Amino acid sequence: MKTLPAALKNSTGTYALILKLGRDKTVAIGRLNSIDFPAGFYIYIGSAFGPGGLKARLGRHITRCKRSRWHIDYLRRFAEPVEIWYTLHPEKAECLWAEIIRQTRRARVPCTGFGASDCRCKTHLFHFQRKPGIKTFRRKVKMPVRLKGMQS
Repeated sequence: MKTLPAALKNSTGTYALILKLGRDKTVAIGRLNSIDFPAGFYIYIGSAFGPGGLKARLGRHITRCKRSRWHIDYLRRFAEPVEIWYTLHPEKAECLWAEIIRQTRRARVPCTGFGASDCRCKTHLFHFQRKPGIKTFRRKVKMPVRLKGMQS
């Protein structure tokens, strides 16, 4: 069973969910239609400032939900969580994080609009052939970012 850090209880913040997709897959994503997702690693950027905060949102993301509510729920049916990067910083930073990831070397945008229906970002989902590291991201984001591995 994958567990979340106790520090997330009742905490709000911004997160990056790193997923691994083992093989190419075409996935129907709600109103975005069917999208071709190549095998590799995906970073999905989100935030959790509502009831339940990070623990509730990330808990949903690391378990397979029967009912899809957000874009990421559709992809999550086929991709496995590998890591979570998160901050308890009090300001919503998901658009900043998405821009930093978008500018990362080797980042690819698999689908315009994914996870970004409530902002002006091109997307909040990025594809990498190899698992991205957190070191450079931490330096660029200029706020404390913690890492949680998702071993079974």
